[in-house]
Amino acid sequence: MNDEPSSKTTVANEFAMVTVDKIQTRNGERLEIASPRLGFRIQLDAMELESLSWQRKDIFSQFLNNPYGPGH
Repeated sequence: MNDEPSSKTTVANEFAMVTVDKIQTRNGERLEIASPRLGFRIQLDAMELESLSWQRKDIFSQFLNNPYGPGH
């Protein structure tokens, strides 16, 4: 069990709410991003997070064209 205090943060506005938490896994630290209302969650390692910073801002707008992924 992890004895560190929770690092969970909630970010919300009128359209969405997510929680962000640094977690420890067998493969090292991950950032877990979760949408409690919708039941989605993802765990990203440092390289995956860094790759987000390489993107142009408009790429994130493209995610909203299909916000729940393929097949939804």
